[in-house]
Amino acid sequence: MKPQRRLLFHIQRFRRKYLNDRQYMMMLSVIIGFLSGLAAVIIKNSVHFIQGLLTAGFNVKYDNVLYIFYPIIGIIITVLFIRFVLRQYVGDGVPSVLYAISKTKGVLKRHNMFSSMISSSITVGFGGSVGLEGPTVATGAAIGSNIGKYLHLSYKQTVTLLAVACAGAMSAIFKSPIAAIVFAVEVIMLDLTIASLIPLLLASVTAALTSYFFLGQDVLYPLDIEQIFRMKDTWLFVLLGVFTGLVSLYFTKVYIFFQNIFDKIKGWHIRLIVGGSFLGLLIFLFPSLYGEGYTATNSCLQGDTITLFDNSLFYDLKDNLTAVLVLMFVVILLKVVATSLTFGAGGIGGIFAPTLFIGAHVGLLFALIFNLFGGGDVSQTNFALVGMAGMIAGVIHAPLTAIFLIAEITEGYELFMPLMITAVTSFMTIRLFTPNSVYTIQLAKRGELRTHHQDKNVLAMLDITGLMETDFKVLPFEATLRNLVDVIEGSNRNIFPVVDDKGHFRGHVILDNVRHVMFKPEIYDTTKVKDLMIVPVFRISPDDTVEEIAQKFQASGKYNMPVIKQEKYLGYISKANLFGQYRAKLKEASDF
Repeated sequence: MKPQRRLLFHIQRFRRKYLNDRQYMMMLSVIIGFLSGLAAVIIKNSVHFIQGLLTAGFNVKYDNVLYIFYPIIGIIITVLFIRFVLRQYVGDGVPSVLYAISKTKGVLKRHNMFSSMISSSITVGFGGSVGLEGPTVATGAAIGSNIGKYLHLSYKQTVTLLAVACAGAMSAIFKSPIAAIVFAVEVIMLDLTIASLIPLLLASVTAALTSYFFLGQDVLYPLDIEQIFRMKDTWLFVLLGVFTGLVSLYFTKVYIFFQNIFDKIKGWHIRLIVGGSFLGLLIFLFPSLYGEGYTATNSCLQGDTITLFDNSLFYDLKDNLTAVLVLMFVVILLKVVATSLTFGAGGIGGIFAPTLFIGAHVGLLFALIFNLFGGGDVSQTNFALVGMAGMIAGVIHAPLTAIFLIAEITEGYELFMPLMITAVTSFMTIRLFTPNSVYTIQLAKRGELRTHHQDKNVLAMLDITGLMETDFKVLPFEATLRNLVDVIEGSNRNIFPVVDDKGHFRGHVILDNVRHVMFKPEIYDTTKVKDLMIVPVFRISPDDTVEEIAQKFQASGKYNMPVIKQEKYLGYISKANLFGQYRAKLKEASDF
């Protein structure tokens, strides 16, 4: 017996002897939490090590031409690693996890357990303007998925482990165990039950403890809240919510715009040169766009704007308030461009860090303008902090995650009320314009998005090619009734598609509609099939989602519908087969 099989045999024997299903899942959750936490630690330390090597000797008073070259070098290394060493597609963090849950039964490839760590560390370490959260989540999810696959767990158990691993990764990278659980429910869309809550708690706590052990217990963005929430500022936090919601819409539109542009560029080397060159130029002009932007975000939370000018051409303008406001506004607009260029050129990363960066700058800019022109005395720190929550709520459409995440990573628990006001307002604002987040908009367009609606989820799990039946006897368009009768004698079907000599679907003959002429031999040779057929109004395209197919059956009242692609006949899908497979998938998805 091979070592892997021997290990699996012993694990399964131990499980049967000592553990029930829930205890087994709890044990696996602790293991996955530790491994996800370890992945987060490795990614964080790798990036800090690379950045330290590259930028340790920089003098903040002078612009540094190396900012032009570092990002493109990092992306070149990343692309070469993916194309010529790994030779497999890496994926886009959270969207790849959502796709796996919806379309591949929660299965992620083995290389995802390390490929995202390596590629994102290089991308961000060399200055790619993205974050580490998406790759960390993807790594954790791949660990959970492959453990579930190795142990031959059910679909429901595998998806639970995948979501548990995502929570562990988020908990470790941000040191935010509560927000990580909310993230798994709100963004990864895990159905929250007692059976899934305990594993989430165990994985999240274990991952956080792992992160504490290796990285210390300091919060990610430490600050002192000097001004508590004042009722008179409520309208300002509502206004900030609207502002961050609109900036989130800008983020989403620009991100998708650049994604579509780079998708149209066929050669990977052209994408790399174009994206990398423009990215390097942007970072040279505005060095605060370099990497995750951790230092710049922290500076905003202290009410300080000096990082906008460090290592830049504009260092001598650091004390000019007009220059501060203009440069901050420009950096807000360009951060999403830099992030999009990083992804478009071939870099690997996440959007959480850019979103936090923009949120802190938006909140600080809002407070500076109000204090300057409105005669106010609001806390710049508070508005920078709350602005981060507004952007997270708007960009990823997750207000609860935003509230708990910002409270945990800043210890800003005294500001729960403004966090709630701004996050909810931002979410409501962007929902007026788009129902999907940056993570889900492309999946939703392709009908591959899993939601909290169980019926839609189960329908999304079905594959149209598995539903289609092709064993129908096809009749030529010029066939006679005699030909039809001969075909009926050798068939157990009651529907017969009719096609022309080019294979184009012209209609079909239904057995019940021709019974009255089947026993009239005298008209066999004079009656044409084209006179007996009907042309169905409802047809199915291979590009239709299973949910759309179910809606067509509901609207038509038919029991069979033809599948047509560019007028060519492919087969039929029956209502009985569709809902039979639906019931089977529903049982599979419900089994723990």
